[in-house]
Amino acid sequence: MSLLQDLFVTNVNMSITASYVAIGVILVRLLLKRVPKVFSYVLWLPVLFRLVCPFSFDSAFSFFNLINLNTRQGSGITEGLLQTPVIQSGIDSIDSAVNASLPQAIPAASVSPMEIWMNVLSLVWIFGVIVLLIYTIAAYVKIKKKLQTATRLEGNIFETDAIGTAFVCGFIRPKIYVPANIGDANLSYILEHERTHIRRKDYLIKPLAFFTLIFHWFNPLMWLCFALMSRDMEMSCDESVLHKLGDSAKSGYSGSLLSLAVSSKRLLTANPLAFGESHVKIRIKNVLNFKKPAFWVIIIAVAVVCPAVIAFSANPKHEQTDHDLYLGYSIQTLMNNKTPYVGNNSKVIGLIDATPLPKGVVRDTVELQTAALPYGIKINFNMNDASDTKRRDAISGDAFYRNSIVLFSLIDNVDIINCNIMDKTGDYDGASYSITLTRGEAEKIIGEDVRSFAYNAETLRKLIDMINNIPLGGNRDHKARLIEENLAAIMSLPKEASNPYAYINMHRGEYESILKMGEEALPYLIEILEGEDKGLRGNIAMLLYGDIIKGLLKENRDISDFDPGQ
Repeated sequence: MSLLQDLFVTNVNMSITASYVAIGVILVRLLLKRVPKVFSYVLWLPVLFRLVCPFSFDSAFSFFNLINLNTRQGSGITEGLLQTPVIQSGIDSIDSAVNASLPQAIPAASVSPMEIWMNVLSLVWIFGVIVLLIYTIAAYVKIKKKLQTATRLEGNIFETDAIGTAFVCGFIRPKIYVPANIGDANLSYILEHERTHIRRKDYLIKPLAFFTLIFHWFNPLMWLCFALMSRDMEMSCDESVLHKLGDSAKSGYSGSLLSLAVSSKRLLTANPLAFGESHVKIRIKNVLNFKKPAFWVIIIAVAVVCPAVIAFSANPKHEQTDHDLYLGYSIQTLMNNKTPYVGNNSKVIGLIDATPLPKGVVRDTVELQTAALPYGIKINFNMNDASDTKRRDAISGDAFYRNSIVLFSLIDNVDIINCNIMDKTGDYDGASYSITLTRGEAEKIIGEDVRSFAYNAETLRKLIDMINNIPLGGNRDHKARLIEENLAAIMSLPKEASNPYAYINMHRGEYESILKMGEEALPYLIEILEGEDKGLRGNIAMLLYGDIIKGLLKENRDISDFDPGQ
């Protein structure tokens, strides 16, 4: 995934989550119609938080528990290409609804249609961001030019005839600009209003909100939220002034609003906090109806708003229990880490560690092959505590084949997975076993594209049920199991020897058992050689390959199909 696509899809996920929070905020605002507007204004903080931060804290009181009891922890990154969902907002019900409308990719195609769409949409998104940024900067520069002729009245208050209404402008040392020849009566109301904006840092909050909106310009609900937030900001500021000046100021204050009202049909921007710039009609109505709230009203408002802010900001708390495990697989973690790219190191590691292993086997390092096709994963394991029975279970490969199929399902573009097990127990110390599976082999075993099972937790469980009812090692190649067991025996002794013939001579029976398999052993030996195993195992495999090929040549057999270099 390119950086641009990564930014775009992260933005989409945050925008989706913020949209649900915004709907919740709008509904709660309906309950607060009769309380001071400052509480409605505070409610917009979780929406802003969701738009700028892809992560959050966990809480059992999260709003998202009301949407879906089976939520996923955290905010994921939109990552589904091919047949996996594109949207991973962190909430299953949201993902299912959105992904149902997304086009499915053709697995055999060299380029996924969804990937093409993602490229196009990413470019459209960044183009929109650039246009809006240019527009906003140009509008701000235009305002600053108008203010160059302003003269200081006192302190941070300036007067100019280039403007039609009063406003606050500036980010570090904000200044109040008022129209020239404004009456003293109006001036007192205006200055109190703008000073309230400055005390509350609204001159920073509104530009921040608009700058955030620019990155979510594609979401019409966010434009509505910005307009409603701006209205709540102004109305709460009006109420703060009236609370300070008293009911006797209603008439003069509403008259000042009306006289300085500016009719503006231009696109919303991060405009300065203008006294009469926006929502004048509803603000005047609110001013005339304003009454100082009773103490019990404030208590109820605080009791509603504070929990709401926490609930809207928090992710659902997820306790890891045995119920999260399904036949040893952590379904929650697997779905959280689903990714289209094998190069996504953190998610790939998360997926690997959510799969069960035979007892006595622990994961070591992971190597990702992303430089060229075929893309692959090499997972190194250590066998630190294993009886002969456990060793045979590990060598049979069933557990590793199952895990590889699950990984093929959840990582869209991985083509080959190699599990390398290093034996560090007893007489077998130093022996290694390699178990490799390709996507093609996995799909042949299952009978369809395994990525289709990664749609949700339920379909993933179906895949796990299937692979747990198939003897995968035997299904793939019973000969392969026998070869691995004989190779393991050959490599077990002598421990200190470096010459592969020393091992072969001590285990001539096992070596001959592999030779007797003839050409049936060649595909497996070629797989070992193509895995570039340069150690003892690779050397023995090379000798076996050579001896079998010599036998075929003596029989005048065609060996062109058994060339590991092809």
